[in-house]
Amino acid sequence: MQPREGQVRIPSGCAIAGIMDRSGARHDGQDILKSIALMHDRSNGLGGGFAAYGIYPEYADLFAFHVLYESHEARMETENYLNEHFLSEKQERIPTTPVRGIKNPPDSWRYFLTPHPARRGLELEDFDLEEYTMQCVFHINTCINGAFVASSGKNMGAFKGVGYPEDIGEYYRVGDYKAWLWTAHGRFPTNTPGWWGGAHPFTLLNWSIVHNGEISSYDTNRRYVEQFGYECSLQTDTEVITYLFDLLVRRHGFSQEMAAHIMAAPSWDAIDRMDPDRAKFETALRCVYSDCLVNGPFSVILGSEEGLLALNDRLKLRALMAAEKGSMVYLASEEASIRLVCPDADSMRSIEGGVPFVVQLDEVARRKAASQGIINKPDIRPTAQMTGVMPSENKKGVM
Repeated sequence: MQPREGQVRIPSGCAIAGIMDRSGARHDGQDILKSIALMHDRSNGLGGGFAAYGIYPEYADLFAFHVLYESHEARMETENYLNEHFLSEKQERIPTTPVRGIKNPPDSWRYFLTPHPARRGLELEDFDLEEYTMQCVFHINTCINGAFVASSGKNMGAFKGVGYPEDIGEYYRVGDYKAWLWTAHGRFPTNTPGWWGGAHPFTLLNWSIVHNGEISSYDTNRRYVEQFGYECSLQTDTEVITYLFDLLVRRHGFSQEMAAHIMAAPSWDAIDRMDPDRAKFETALRCVYSDCLVNGPFSVILGSEEGLLALNDRLKLRALMAAEKGSMVYLASEEASIRLVCPDADSMRSIEGGVPFVVQLDEVARRKAASQGIINKPDIRPTAQMTGVMPSENKKGVM
């Protein structure tokens, strides 16, 4: 007997995936397309997308804006704004291919930019290029009707929209790009609308997030980041996770691992069982950053210029698998999506609840080890997992 409409429920809908080469070698988007397409039934055609790092090496020092326009007027207003605030090295339409499953797409453009000298004042040594760029992104997203920035980082880009992820990938021709890190998302929206700006990945500067789950603490998290000038305007809970990472890492100076630890902090009863010094530290962390605690079932993959970080909620209510082969690291909501592109993958395992899983580029790991006075080559295998440590111990947890 066939179930009636409404009787079928997908409690863990949405699919996420990531593929990274720790050596920094770049690979085309075919494998990430295959991996996310296998999880087709986890999405419903209302959102899909990809983030790719290393795709613009010839413009690596410039901010690469991917901007989606719903009207010609929105494009004209946005370009006038960009010309006032940035110098543009190049601007062009993002290449696309007509796809049957993609209906009424916005006009997609990319701009390779550096903040305008007249705006930033070259004599000011403390001018923060990233802060300036972030505020410009928020202005476009909140003040220009019919325009929104899909990504704004350096040597990276997000390709996203309304459709199944395999259709979005074909539409944006992601197989034509080469990247050392790919992430992907297939969306099954439950509480928020399915629209081009609300598709994943969510990005800011070089951060990108793909997410499976629901953030029940969204209003608390949103109110907190808005105190620091962030604008949550894209009508979805996932957006705030990106801004929390930016706030905690770029502004407050925490490592990515510690930022993830703050967002998935130990429960109070777990803190009560810790030794006094550790309990004192964890108590202070939870009190100072109580509004950064992310509640609800979730699994996320964070991309950045350093590598990737994966995180599950403390109760492990969403699936996320990891494996590796040589310098390659694979993440996906389902093991089959990893086996499809790497049948002989090693160390297949499930990411622990509340424990950040961090993989850095070899070059980044070596540089950080040298800065910390570690003479021997660091252990960069993505097999150990960070447990959330005190600052004096933080250098031990990076892979």
